[in-house]
Amino acid sequence: MITYLLIFVAKILEVSLMTLRTVLITRGEKVYGSIIGFFEVSIWLYLVSKVLVGIDEDPIRMVVYALGFACGNYLGSILEEKLALGLLTISVIVSEADGDTLAEKLREYNLGVTKIKAEGINENRTILMVHAKRRRKNEIIKLVEETHVNAVISITDTKTIYGGYGIRK
Repeated sequence: MITYLLIFVAKILEVSLMTLRTVLITRGEKVYGSIIGFFEVSIWLYLVSKVLVGIDEDPIRMVVYALGFACGNYLGSILEEKLALGLLTISVIVSEADGDTLAEKLREYNLGVTKIKAEGINENRTILMVHAKRRRKNEIIKLVEETHVNAVISITDTKTIYGGYGIRK
């Protein structure tokens, strides 16, 4: 029973590390991603030796390994969401009349806002672009919603930002 528990927990840890490593590397953090990769592969090698040796006599190890993999994916995605590593770009499309008001509200919270004039089908619009750390995403959405301005919000992951207001690289 201890072997099953060890396989299950180690696989969850290994897959969670894999998720974090992938996120770090895609966000440009190669050194941290490589360090995590070392521990990830070390755990994987240990696990494979535990699961494959005697698998014919004890096929439940394979099921426990697969369950650990599934749970590790789930936990890894939750961890990545909580850590909120990286940057994003939020585009907020509002009426021209509401653009200045919303831009000032966002700036009160130390956010850099760029205003762009745009054309909608029925009226002129303003696009507000905000670059921010991912951990501020919900705060920014809440700020926009609290103004009760009719807005379209679009969010894009951003790999790198050079310069600008409120973000240091």
